[in-house]
Amino acid sequence: METNEVLSQLKERKSVRVFEEKAVEQEVKEELYTAAFEAPTAGNMMLYTIIDVTDSSIKQKLAMLCDNQPFIAKAPVVFVFVADYERWYNTFLAAGLSPRKPGAGDLLLACSDALIVAQNTVTAAHSLGLGSCYIGDILENCEKIRNLLSLPKHTLPVSMVVYGYPTKQQLERAKPGRFDKSHIIHTNAYREMPPEELLSMYQEQGKKESISDFCKRKYMSDFSQEMNRSAAEYLKNF
Repeated sequence: METNEVLSQLKERKSVRVFEEKAVEQEVKEELYTAAFEAPTAGNMMLYTIIDVTDSSIKQKLAMLCDNQPFIAKAPVVFVFVADYERWYNTFLAAGLSPRKPGAGDLLLACSDALIVAQNTVTAAHSLGLGSCYIGDILENCEKIRNLLSLPKHTLPVSMVVYGYPTKQQLERAKPGRFDKSHIIHTNAYREMPPEELLSMYQEQGKKESISDFCKRKYMSDFSQEMNRSAAEYLKNF
């Protein structure tokens, strides 16, 4: 099957963490907004809010709170994608109704909406010549993030994405390999993989570090444990 332009761009796109010192034009940002609003959404409820962070001091604080990553502060465009049930809950109250409090299912649905929207902007950004990078560390220090961005009760900062024009080095950098589809696509039911397949899957991806080092750096890291702590604490007050 012949690859079309959309499929080609999906295959080309990779995370970019170094940007040119060049502003992103407002009309380009407007296209990102438009792409966001065209995303699928549960019941057409748009259960998300996008916070466009333009204040350099807030960017600096986000960089520190998100595992001390300076490139966040240098990014020309920073969007925080918030799963948001506050808007609808307040709308129901404004209509004189007595709605139940939002629960776990409502939050997960809103998270889905927010992440779909984020991916629409990432795809659109690539088509416009922008690089982008997801920042999952927005879930760290959730209490401080909530205060910094004035987030109300029934919301969760589910992801952050930074955008900008990539440097030449970033454009030429190879895209990391992905797992073979045989490990990821299961037919009709979940397939538990035996230990030998799990270990070979990791090796096939061509990672240079041992799985022990990878586990320590990612899964057992301080930032990962902080992310779990703060997210769990945050959700107690959702």
